[in-house]
Amino acid sequence: MKNSISFKLWGRYALFTDPITKVGGEKCTYHVPTYEAIKGVLKSIYWKPTIVWHVDRVRVMNPIRTQAKGVKPLIWGGGNSLAIYTFLHDVEYQIEAHFEWNEHRPELAQDRIDGKHFNIVQRMLEKGGRQDIFLGTRDCQGYVEPCEFGSGESAYDSTDELGFGMMFHGFDYPDESSSKELHSRFWRAVMKTGILEFPRPEACDIRRFVRPMDVKAFGIGTNLLSVLDEEEAL
Repeated sequence: MKNSISFKLWGRYALFTDPITKVGGEKCTYHVPTYEAIKGVLKSIYWKPTIVWHVDRVRVMNPIRTQAKGVKPLIWGGGNSLAIYTFLHDVEYQIEAHFEWNEHRPELAQDRIDGKHFNIVQRMLEKGGRQDIFLGTRDCQGYVEPCEFGSGESAYDSTDELGFGMMFHGFDYPDESSSKELHSRFWRAVMKTGILEFPRPEACDIRRFVRPMDVKAFGIGTNLLSVLDEEEAL
């Protein structure tokens, strides 16, 4: 089954928020993208509840540079606050990822058609994605286009190993884990010659319970699926 893609992701700014910095209200970015952020980009390119995206590798192309900016985030109760956010500046990545059938949704088994989703993904990627692309947050617009993973020169080709310590990996959502709970995952990130190789979600051994969560129901020809099928027919 054809299910693997590679593409270039770039933008002027990125904010892959370190959750520790959210407490004080002044967000600071990780130095490299998180698994969950890249998965969000993949879902913006193309997604259906029939499939689950897995991020395999990320290649950091540009030097890691940060820039602090003053922002006015909205606050509860109305109005704005003043804060300093630390962004990544001038980012470019090469992404390699693949999708698998969502075995936790047997009601969508009829939609597991070999070749169908892969062809749609290719078309959506060439058009720059089905939805707007964001680099960690809506404030940071991103762009995508197909590429060959490993092509060109990276600023870290000669850097043997660079560790980033404990990092947020992603969320375990109920529709992908058959559990009515939301959990967060963490991993110890290491970049080798500019490449981050992400472990699969089930390989992450550090998890934290977040809150109870129910699974949203989907069905062939109903709700979101009917809308997406109409778009695919165009």
